[in-house]
Amino acid sequence: MTDHDGLGLAIDICRAGIAAGQSPFGAAIVRGDEVVAVCHNRVWATGDPTAHAEVGAIRLAAAALQRISLAGCTLYSTTEPCPMCLSACHWAQLERVVYGAAIADAAAAGFSELRLPAADLAARGGSPLLVVAGPRRAECVALFEQWRQGPRPTAY
Repeated sequence: MTDHDGLGLAIDICRAGIAAGQSPFGAAIVRGDEVVAVCHNRVWATGDPTAHAEVGAIRLAAAALQRISLAGCTLYSTTEPCPMCLSACHWAQLERVVYGAAIADAAAAGFSELRLPAADLAARGGSPLLVVAGPRRAECVALFEQWRQGPRPTAY
């Protein structure tokens, strides 16, 4: 599977999350050509501030593969992972993270981001995780505008 295709999976699940009233973040985990897991952000649906798309995808992938090591897998994310999600990627032993929109794009859209580039955090922490700014950035940035025009939760 190409990075373009993997990000397409993340974009599709992100759109499903937006339609469900969730914030505009999606992630997919792929091993070779096998789609292991896809998940959108579920923070508002669950009332759990850690229910980011990447963490959800990691949980689903670990369950699907029946192991905590996701070595040999790539995580595709519509947005550059925050420090929490990047740490989860490291601990899950993912091989690569490929993202579309940058943290700066999420911050510009009004999200309260820790403006720490994921590749810098991985390198400074000594992680073998490869963090790559992938293709489809414009499509991923456009998800923020799609979200602005969609339904919003009333509880959070």
